[in-house]
Amino acid sequence: MIFAILSMSSNTDLAGGPDLGRLFAERSVEGTIVISSLDGRTEYVHNPARAAQRFLPASTFKIPNSLIALAEGAIADEHEVIPWDGKDRGFSGWNRDQTLATAFRRSCVWAYQALAGRVGTAAYLRHLARLDYGNARTGPDVRTFWLDGDLAISAREQIVFLKKLYREEVPYSREHIRRVKSIMVVEETPDYILRAKTGWAVRPERQHGWYVGWVETRGQVWFFATNIAIREKGDAVYREEITRAALKLVGIM
Repeated sequence: MIFAILSMSSNTDLAGGPDLGRLFAERSVEGTIVISSLDGRTEYVHNPARAAQRFLPASTFKIPNSLIALAEGAIADEHEVIPWDGKDRGFSGWNRDQTLATAFRRSCVWAYQALAGRVGTAAYLRHLARLDYGNARTGPDVRTFWLDGDLAISAREQIVFLKKLYREEVPYSREHIRRVKSIMVVEETPDYILRAKTGWAVRPERQHGWYVGWVETRGQVWFFATNIAIREKGDAVYREEITRAALKLVGIM
């Protein structure tokens, strides 16, 4: 098995490989990125130590959470309406009825919290164990465990989960898997399809952000997981910005 490991620390890249560390250094951001081919034979990594460290998944948990909600019958499909309760959350896109598709795209917290209340802690623990998702823990509040509870996952584990989802090797119906894949589409061009989800853990003292997903291009599939430390609000844009720049740097996009 051949691996192209591009960074042995946050500051040192192996000679001859794409300088992924530069993408972080130019923005004065601490973080990691893992880019892996479907078969795992080619891999690009910046900051492997952080790539192995577990963090709250924040809104990247909406990927497995959507599967779980569908499997539990908490929602019928991506078109069923989740009624807004009329409370102003400060985001215009949130202040309206949602569907699973719009809640995913808008990263609407309250909609997924409503679904979490329908699923319940016991069911979540069963599903997390079945998925082998991170540490498979929840916490005292079923509505917030992926935001400030006990659930944690590493960038490397995100890649493992995403590959199983892509291959339809997770223990769910093909219909539900394909519905989730559908709502994950961020961009579709003649050259590639990008499926992804952002995440931003704003409640911990040390905030962090995610961008995870995969790119289907030219008969190949590449998976990525980016995790960065967020010191101020403006850093959030670097989640996707660094990821796209890295995918271009290694010749995927």
